[in-house]
Amino acid sequence: MLRIGLTGGIGSGKTVVSDRFRELGVPVIDTDEIAHSLTAPASAAVRAIVQEFGPHIVRDDELDRAALREQVFNDAEARRKLEAILHPRIRDEVNGRMGALDANAPYCVVVVPLMVETNFQDLVDRVLVVEAPSEKRIQWLEARNGISHKGIQQIFAAQASDKERAAIADDLLRNDGDIAQLVRRVDDFHRRYMALAG
Repeated sequence: MLRIGLTGGIGSGKTVVSDRFRELGVPVIDTDEIAHSLTAPASAAVRAIVQEFGPHIVRDDELDRAALREQVFNDAEARRKLEAILHPRIRDEVNGRMGALDANAPYCVVVVPLMVETNFQDLVDRVLVVEAPSEKRIQWLEARNGISHKGIQQIFAAQASDKERAAIADDLLRNDGDIAQLVRRVDDFHRRYMALAG
C-alpha cells in the first residue's frame, strides 16, 4: 500500500484536504486524533506527563491541554520532554493502524501536522505539503479560533517554515483559492496516487 504523509502549517487547509480524501474512500490516519486518544484520562501517557510536568497539568482527571500547551510552548526543553513521551506512542499507533488497514486499499493518508519537527516522514512513501499564503492563514485562524495576531505569529514561529516543509515535499498542494478549487486539486492528487499505487 502506498503511504502518503500529509502535512502543512496551522491554518493551511489540511483538515479540508484530509476530509476530502476520506470522502473519496481513502483510509486516513490522523496523528492529532491519535495524540488526543492517547491522552485520555488515566492513560499511560497522561501518567507519564504528570510525572514529568506535575499534578497541576491534570484537572478533574482530565489532561489540562491549555495548561500543558502554555508550559511547553515557549520552552524548547519542556517540548522535547513532552515529545519524548508522546511521539514513540504515536509512531507505534500509526504503524499498528497502517498494519490493520484493508490490504485492498491502493493507498492511505497519514496526517502529521508537525512532519518536519517530528521526522515522521520515514513512516511514509511520499509527503504531500499543503501550502497557503500567510495572510489567508491568519484571516482563517482569527475567524475560526479567535487567536490574536500576535498569538498566530508565535505559533508560526514555533512551527517549521514553508521553506522547511517544501524541502521534504514530494508534492505541493497550493491552497490559494476557494474551497471548491482546493477540493478539485485534492481530486487531481487522488487520481495521481491511484495511478502511482497501480
